[in-house]
Amino acid sequence: MVVAKARQRAGWVALAAIAVSLLVSACGRNAADRFGDAAPHPAVAKAHTLPIHGIDVSRWQRNIDWASVAASGKRFAFIKATEGGDHIDPMFRQNWEGARRAGIPRSAYHFVYWCRPAHEQAAWFRQIVPRDPDALPPVLDVEWNGESRNCPRKVPRAQALAMIDLMLREMEAHTGKKPIIYTDITFHKEILEGEFRHHAHWIRSTAAEPHHRYNDRIWTLWQYTTTGRVPGIVGAVDRNVFYGGERDWAYFARTGCDPRHRCK
Repeated sequence: MVVAKARQRAGWVALAAIAVSLLVSACGRNAADRFGDAAPHPAVAKAHTLPIHGIDVSRWQRNIDWASVAASGKRFAFIKATEGGDHIDPMFRQNWEGARRAGIPRSAYHFVYWCRPAHEQAAWFRQIVPRDPDALPPVLDVEWNGESRNCPRKVPRAQALAMIDLMLREMEAHTGKKPIIYTDITFHKEILEGEFRHHAHWIRSTAAEPHHRYNDRIWTLWQYTTTGRVPGIVGAVDRNVFYGGERDWAYFARTGCDPRHRCK
């Protein structure tokens, strides 16, 4: 009897150890899925404490397994659609439909070329991007085109602001939602500081928390790494986080308005 009970206890201990091992393993996999990064920067670790994470993609991510992306817990995807006045990302339509089928809320973004008239760029965006009431607000990506062979120049601040204003208004008229402005540290400092306060801003800061890099800017979305790893995507992918919780996210996704702003 004593021996039998001892064996029974040993069996339960072994089963418990296996269960704990499986739980730890699963937690490790989930953590890797949520925060995988080939070159994590300790200064942006705060992004991991926020609950709503997503990605942004273009042709460089090639064929994406969107079902695996959804299963890893990603809550949104920004998908490159257009650039300038005549370029479409070759993976846009495939990514747009793939994310939709996987149930991932998605947004289309336009990359601005400063050598192309704003009205032509807005018309190109309208031509390519479907008017989908279930989509997230569109994004206007404003950076200098320093790496472009066709348009490696800057324009005066007043001209840049006028172009941005026109494209934002046209994108809102097309989609019915207030566009998001994506930018980097240099462009924000030279052009955007103090401007477009009623628009949500998606900012890039991969080596510091945003308040260290963006003067007087309430950010809505933060691109905190360009070396992320996500199931369903081969190689690196940009990872992003929303500033708030579920209620704020639901309102923002529906309207394009950051709940902290007085949106017109």
